[in-house]
Amino acid sequence: MTSLRERLARVRYFVREFSGEAAYDRYVAHARGHDPDVQVMTRRAFERARTDAREADPREGFGCC
Repeated sequence: MTSLRERLARVRYFVREFSGEAAYDRYVAHARGHDPDVQVMTRRAFERARTDAREADPREGFGCC
């Protein structure tokens, strides 16, 4: 039987993936994996760019009225 800590870790993983919170961590890992000296965006700038990209995509359904 798995421990409570392992179960909570799994729940945390799925919540982070579902909410999109893990996207920034993947971005940082990807950017640093390609160029360790690259200056990565802050979390705030990343989320702003991500939101802007979603709003600009007509397939996402963010159209006005």
